[in-house]
Amino acid sequence: MKKWIAGILGLAAGALVSILIFADFNPKEEVADQANVATNAQKVYVPFGQKDEYYLFASGGHSGQMFIYGVPSMRHIRTIPVFSPDSATGWGYDKHSKALMGKYSWGDLHHPALSETEGDYDGKYLFATDVANNRAAVMDLKTFSVSDILEVPNIGGPHCAAFVTPNTEYLFLPTRFAVPLGREYASLDEFSTKYKGVMSAVTFNEEKKKLEIAYQVALPPWSYDLSDAGKKISKDWAVMTTYNTEESTTEMEINASQADRDYIVLFNWRELEKMVADGQFDELNGIKMVDPEKHKGAIYLVPTAKSPHGVDVTPDGTRFVASGKLAPAMTVFSFEKAFKAINEKKFAGERNGIPVLDYKSVMEREVNPENALGPLHSQFDDKGFAYTTMFISSEIVKWNVATGETVDRVPVQYSPGHAASAEGDTVSPDGKYIIALNKIAKDTYLPVGPSHPESMQLIDLTGKKMEIIQSAPVDPEPHYAQMIKADKLSPLVVYPKDEKRPNSVWTQKDARITRNGNTVEVHGVALRSKFIFDSNAKRKDVISVKEGDKVVIHLTNIDLDQDITHGFGINSYNLNMEVQPGQTQTIEFIADKAGTYPLYCTNFCSALHQEMNGYLLVEPKA
Repeated sequence: MKKWIAGILGLAAGALVSILIFADFNPKEEVADQANVATNAQKVYVPFGQKDEYYLFASGGHSGQMFIYGVPSMRHIRTIPVFSPDSATGWGYDKHSKALMGKYSWGDLHHPALSETEGDYDGKYLFATDVANNRAAVMDLKTFSVSDILEVPNIGGPHCAAFVTPNTEYLFLPTRFAVPLGREYASLDEFSTKYKGVMSAVTFNEEKKKLEIAYQVALPPWSYDLSDAGKKISKDWAVMTTYNTEESTTEMEINASQADRDYIVLFNWRELEKMVADGQFDELNGIKMVDPEKHKGAIYLVPTAKSPHGVDVTPDGTRFVASGKLAPAMTVFSFEKAFKAINEKKFAGERNGIPVLDYKSVMEREVNPENALGPLHSQFDDKGFAYTTMFISSEIVKWNVATGETVDRVPVQYSPGHAASAEGDTVSPDGKYIIALNKIAKDTYLPVGPSHPESMQLIDLTGKKMEIIQSAPVDPEPHYAQMIKADKLSPLVVYPKDEKRPNSVWTQKDARITRNGNTVEVHGVALRSKFIFDSNAKRKDVISVKEGDKVVIHLTNIDLDQDITHGFGINSYNLNMEVQPGQTQTIEFIADKAGTYPLYCTNFCSALHQEMNGYLLVEPKA
């Protein structure tokens, strides 16, 4: 059977020439293709009334935010504002978030890491780092909101963090940029002597919901790229990649790629912890700083293919896999061989006072999938297979960790950086899905001008062959992600009513406005469909102050009903915040503009949402 295809070839002698092309057509193949599309659509379809099987937490890069997707539907469910203001929720405007944000108005969120118990995601907290402004954050997965943000001194860009140890004892924050200790000025001509990479060991106080710095480690002036914690037999150890061991300070594209090999940094965090306890540290800006050139025994270097990006520990904790992005190979290293080499002191010299392990004593095998270029990051399933993103050849390659054999590969669109498999960074991955986090989308979606969204592609791992079954746009790029079973999380539906919570008001009659000198404090309530700021006033939904007053508004949402969120915005005062059911939020400002300013609910809440408004009256100075 033939199928007619009309095509316009071009102009000939000033006339438009059209021809008809005969093409082979197999109706059975077309039917099969249609059936395959229908099957894939069923795999990702989540019927109304049902929910996704997994949460995907994807970093928002230079947006400073965290993106939440459902898997397999790949629907964007929520954005958690973290390091950048968000007017929709009032993040960066209310008292709590404004204090956490400090002096910064943007962030570059990288490498989300879920809290773990015995090497498995426990669904309690999510950590992330800000490369731009040297910060770490923790999000409470009961409320999907940020509990604390910590600005870390002495460092330059915590890129390859956070990664957590098997029971969330620490999250480690190694840095992308070398800087002088204390960030003091020093000429780049003194780079090799005065600059350092710094790794910070941060703890999380769950009772206080606070991040704290336990200690830091002064490392050579290299760039540290990706990290992973050990598991099971390697649970007290961790690994991270490093590049620019050439210690270049300019034209890095050329000068940081000269050496044939760079290093994996292998360190024993239990031993570092013991060193600190024994007083083997210096102090810098109030932080305990361990110098491995002076205090030896916890940190080692493992040679690897040059310019490595990913380093990933296998679920059983016996191996770690390094990917040299400028070499067409992944290298499988053995923890047991590394421990043996350390015990037997099989060193190939030192770099910056740190022992270098003999490559052949630690390496298990090099894996070279045919024509696969630019290996970056590996994830794992429950059957002994690894899945490595290939940035240059735009694919994911599946291979056997024990043998190095390539068993499958699937093209993606385009240039995948990281990937996230179901429970893939744990001791017990699911092996059901992997998501390619692609850096470029090009022609994948409707055009929206010169700038395109990036893409995430969902790949089914349950069949004989890997198969892309869904794609979702994301903007900006999804730099890293982790995927957790939905049933491990139990988010709040409403905030519990707490009579002892400071500044909460639970009945309309207790709403009040008080003045203390030049400070006006409001204890108000929001409910469908009104604000009450002062129950004894003639107009209960009006706040009257004087120009120059400090105004403090505590607002409690007493609608204890799921999804009835109220907003609170003041016209022309650049103020807005969101108040969830049962939540109390506080906003502070100086009434520095005299006049009449409407205030209103900014989050649709009821049929009379439009009527939910009042006034801020600012009496001018005499």
